[in-house]
Amino acid sequence: MVARRGGDGTADEIHHLRDGLLNSPAQFGWARMDDSTAPGSPGKGTPAQVSAGDELMALDTQGSRSEAATVVEAPRRYRVYKIRWFGLVQLVLLNIIVSWNSSADYFHVTESSINWLSTSFLFSFCAISPATLWILNRGGPKPAIIVAAVLVLAGNWIRYGGTRANNFGTVMFGQILVGLAQPFVLSAPTRYSDLWFTSRGRISATAVASLSNPFGGALGQLINPFLATDPSDIPNMVLYVALIATVVSIPSFFIPARPPLPPCPSAEEEKLPLLQSGREIYKSVEFWLVFIPFSVYVGFFNSLSSLLNQILEPYNFTETEAGICGALLIVVGLITSAITSPIIDRYQKFLLAIKMQVPLIGLCYLVFTWAPQTRSVGAPYTIAALLGAASFSLVPIALEWLIEQTHPVSPEVTSTICWVGGQLLGACFILISDALKSGKDANPPQNLSRALVFQAAISVAVVPLPLCLGLFGRDVTNRRIAVDRRQSARPMIIDSNSTG
Repeated sequence: MVARRGGDGTADEIHHLRDGLLNSPAQFGWARMDDSTAPGSPGKGTPAQVSAGDELMALDTQGSRSEAATVVEAPRRYRVYKIRWFGLVQLVLLNIIVSWNSSADYFHVTESSINWLSTSFLFSFCAISPATLWILNRGGPKPAIIVAAVLVLAGNWIRYGGTRANNFGTVMFGQILVGLAQPFVLSAPTRYSDLWFTSRGRISATAVASLSNPFGGALGQLINPFLATDPSDIPNMVLYVALIATVVSIPSFFIPARPPLPPCPSAEEEKLPLLQSGREIYKSVEFWLVFIPFSVYVGFFNSLSSLLNQILEPYNFTETEAGICGALLIVVGLITSAITSPIIDRYQKFLLAIKMQVPLIGLCYLVFTWAPQTRSVGAPYTIAALLGAASFSLVPIALEWLIEQTHPVSPEVTSTICWVGGQLLGACFILISDALKSGKDANPPQNLSRALVFQAAISVAVVPLPLCLGLFGRDVTNRRIAVDRRQSARPMIIDSNSTG
């Protein structure tokens, strides 16, 4: 009988085990199997307690490969590092700058051209997503963040050149390059939180990084008018944004690729290859029940936020009032998510949160159909605040819950697919809404009431899907959390001094 131990096989570990065995060998849980019998035979193959002397002899004579082995599992070391906040902040800043756009109103083009500028951004996301998925899966978050930084730098400076030359085509090309950067930083948060955070902090980390993307759009709408009070100031405004993008992008090259030690057991589990991950996702009923409403609601959020001025303006709302409505949509959503994400992290009630938020989102889109017709700011403001609160808090919860359900599929796979669905539908919804716009002879002229009816119908139609989660005997165990809980029963060392 030969003993085999975990760990790196150093002499210090042998002496440590030897000292422990002399005092209390049973605490190590070592057992010996009768080599002459096959496991499962009646009365044979039964583990027997091994004496300290036997184990010491086994340790010193280790090396025989032909005899059965007793496994000694050395305690696993887990640690969370303060430097994880550096990478998270970098993701936040890149998500902000990647959605900080200049307005196409200054280029004297039609509203349809403005809408195409928005859709080019969304279609760019979909086009580059396969490369995003491959880079995140093979290299992790750091290569994806570096690619995003390079595209952000190039796109912003090309956009500045196009603005200086008053060339809308060049501006759109720069916009497309920035759009190509977006999936790298929008799909990376779930992968980053899985790599650097424990189950008690992943939702919050994903929320902070993911939701900073619409926050960047809101900052652009708020700050750009102050940077450019006159059309002649537009090139300077775009220059300032390009300079900010440069400062934000440079630190991307210095973030660590991965922690020296994993934060928890599930973080070190080997993930499935891409093709196998695709097959697992395709067979997952839970994935489809969340993916469809997630994509629809992200799509309509993109469409609504892009068309809000065009929705409200025919009903005598000012541009300032429409801007406030858009700000409420985002700011209230960010505040709500900041409150709900730590709560869900603590109590891990993913499914309850999803089943509460989805009906509220569907109801908000339904009621918003009549909000502009009131010609009063009360209805649009209230509905926008509720819609933002439910939508923003749903995003990180839904993304993390899908990872739990599909584990050991790598986190970036489900998140990238979900974001692609949302961006693709968002582009389609913008074009459909533009096509549904009433003519100049309508009352009021060029209103989007038919587009709002379309938006409400689709939003309500997908509500029942996530409500079916957990029904009909389906297993909705949080697999990744279950791994951590199972492993917590085994010997492990958690360096609590490194948390921060």
